[in-house]
Amino acid sequence: MASPPAPTDSIVALLQSLVRTPSRAGTDAPAPVLRCMEDWLGSRGLACRRLQGAGGEPLGLYAEIAGARPGGPWTVLDATLDTAGFGDAASWTWPPTDPRIEGGWLHGRGTADSKGGAALFAHLLAEFGAAREGFAGRLGLLLDLDEHSGRFGGARAFFDHPLGDGPAPRPDGVIVGYPGMDRIVTGGRGFLRARLVVRGIAAHAGATRRRGLNAITRAMALARALESAPLPPADPAFGLAPRLTLTGIQAGDGGYTQVPDRCELRIDLRLTPGFTDARARALVRATIERQDADHAGAAATAIEWFAGWPAYRVADADPMVSALREAGRAELGIDLPTSVAGPSNIGNYLHGLGVPALCGFGLRGENIHATDERIALDSIGPVYRIYRAALKRLQRG
Repeated sequence: MASPPAPTDSIVALLQSLVRTPSRAGTDAPAPVLRCMEDWLGSRGLACRRLQGAGGEPLGLYAEIAGARPGGPWTVLDATLDTAGFGDAASWTWPPTDPRIEGGWLHGRGTADSKGGAALFAHLLAEFGAAREGFAGRLGLLLDLDEHSGRFGGARAFFDHPLGDGPAPRPDGVIVGYPGMDRIVTGGRGFLRARLVVRGIAAHAGATRRRGLNAITRAMALARALESAPLPPADPAFGLAPRLTLTGIQAGDGGYTQVPDRCELRIDLRLTPGFTDARARALVRATIERQDADHAGAAATAIEWFAGWPAYRVADADPMVSALREAGRAELGIDLPTSVAGPSNIGNYLHGLGVPALCGFGLRGENIHATDERIALDSIGPVYRIYRAALKRLQRG
């Protein structure tokens, strides 16, 4: 028996409603876009609950259905309702909140990242909810309103707190609806960040005797040493190499006449299974100690660490990966490759909780976080059918 067609028109209509409701992280109030999704789910008999912060601020939304058959896994579909900023709105072909369809593309901020994923996942929940007798286990929909801030507030409000009288939720797997239908993202590099305070010795810039020690010059030498520090090569089983990036420098508050005695550097380290948090810290400390040894008359460089997340990768044999690859092969006629993302994502956090997460298979999008963000309309049907088939495989019990 053939599966019903994908509800493409309805997905587009919901996505357009979401795009018309601005939800930039840190700029727009989250309640309007939350109500938009609540109304849509409620009109289809799907109960949902708001996820809130300590002050009662809305951070996300969660809805769930349970199959009528015994057994089966608990799978959570995750997408974000907040978005990146508009940038220069005047540079857009159409306004960022005008979900215009042109040439097979649907334009607007958040179409790809990831209101498109939210609209598609909501329809999957509705379809499975209307046929509960056909599957086993639980299927959840988690919508985060605090992802683009980097806090992942909605996800944390869900995963860090008990549901009722039970323990904090630990699903069997999470699938995140980030865009891109050419691969299944099964992992991500981790990250670690640090702020380095390099000291010098202040002096008058025009002095002929006491020249002091320029903290900027000293910091530049340290920056060069850090950037040239040897990092491990890419692990073939992981796919990406580690990285160290200087992301900020700040110094000098005495105008033009003072040799600065303080310079701050900010560094971002991308971690892999072979370049762990401990190895990254050791490399930075050793590099700093060598540089400090050349300036014994000045104070030692101070390090302030900002802990991040470890690297992770879900095995290709994981049931979620297998189900998506089987469904992709049937729909597209190809074996979808698996790979690791360069940026970190919510999957790194979930890995630390023991929850496997896939962070990338979704609609074909362009210009994510940039001007004229958009999704290809012809990707909606195939992606929806692949997810439908994959979830049926997972929830067969």
